[in-house]
Amino acid sequence: MRLVSLAPDGALGVVADDRVVLASELGVGVASTMADFLAEWPTSNDALRSAWSERSTAGTPLSALKLMAPVARPGKIACAGVNYRAHASEQNRPAPDHPVIFAKFATAVVGHGADIRWSPQLTQAVDFEAELAVVIGTTCRRVDTEFALDYVAGYTCMNDVSARDLQYSDRQFVRAKSLDTFGPMGPWLVTADEIPDPQTLRIECRVNGKVMQDSNTSDMVFGVAQLVSFCSQAFTLEPGDIIATGTPGGVGWFREPKEMLKHGDEVVVQIERVGRLVNRCVEETE
Repeated sequence: MRLVSLAPDGALGVVADDRVVLASELGVGVASTMADFLAEWPTSNDALRSAWSERSTAGTPLSALKLMAPVARPGKIACAGVNYRAHASEQNRPAPDHPVIFAKFATAVVGHGADIRWSPQLTQAVDFEAELAVVIGTTCRRVDTEFALDYVAGYTCMNDVSARDLQYSDRQFVRAKSLDTFGPMGPWLVTADEIPDPQTLRIECRVNGKVMQDSNTSDMVFGVAQLVSFCSQAFTLEPGDIIATGTPGGVGWFREPKEMLKHGDEVVVQIERVGRLVNRCVEETE
């Protein structure tokens, strides 16, 4: 299933054939928000899928609705750095021998169709990073890799927007990755039962139609199961937490010449079987 969170109140919707049916219209006992869906997962998934099979409404055109990020305010966003071999190679550095994890603040999160905004007084080197985002469904602590995918509720597209000048001046990632609007996610959550192997997905980023990143999740240094397990050894993962799994090669900063995002750019992150996330860039004048 493809599940959306609808503005303004986060109502849960199910997408089919470019139309959306509110989960609340599917019957008693079905989660009405993404938060409720994740809090009761996987029982809520079974209930929703059963109700969906008996639906009697065609729903509303997707184009008529405004989408929030599938998980509008994650409790945690744990990001994997340098987790694609080609991304390590373009930096002339070896791939890490263990996952490198940093945090991104939840206030950076926006949805499909929202603007990526920044002040030129703060940063002049804004970059794109297409990523597969993992949404945790069940409280997870010290889980073996073998069982880690059992804790994943679903997947979505993410753009780990980065202020490179801040990243390198700070010598760490948090501020550079956490500016407001620097965490677009969406357009929906695809439930994990639709993607049994997350390591076989084509992942792309286009800026104004130009292909900038074109890779496959098979190029990850550490796969989804390894990342979930690794994070869970250090801190508890809770329903709605996000793990951003790293970006492929081709980011703007390591191109020659550099290709930074600018006012008016359209950025598209597209992941096979997951979705297509579209955002526009706005350089703030005040």
